[in-house]
Amino acid sequence: MVKGLPSDVEVITLFVDDITSSKAFYGKVFAAETVWEDTVSSVLKFGGLLINLLDISQAPPLVTPIPVGPSSAGARALLTIRVADVDAVCAALRAIGVDLLNGPIDRPWGRRTAAFADPSGHVWEIAQVIGRA
Repeated sequence: MVKGLPSDVEVITLFVDDITSSKAFYGKVFAAETVWEDTVSSVLKFGGLLINLLDISQAPPLVTPIPVGPSSAGARALLTIRVADVDAVCAALRAIGVDLLNGPIDRPWGRRTAAFADPSGHVWEIAQVIGRA
């Protein structure tokens, strides 16, 4: 562990292809409070975590010298949210037009999961504790 580096994650920034469609998607799917926004970003509060939706055009200065990868490159992360009933959440997602990538599936590590993606391909998983884990 690096001395002075805390373990609390404060913000996850997701680079999005179209800020307008991303704001609409997150507003439709999540009951997260918007704590700040402008024309190129929207910061949403998920409990004690902030998710920053940032237009991909603004990303290069944050990660230079590494290039910003295109969303077409495929999934590179999975963000998981624990829920009480995966099947009920899947039904609610389908009802608002969200397509599932997979699931619901009972996993051997004691979770029932399903996954969906935002308009820029960021994959979200919902997970319910089942059995022992």
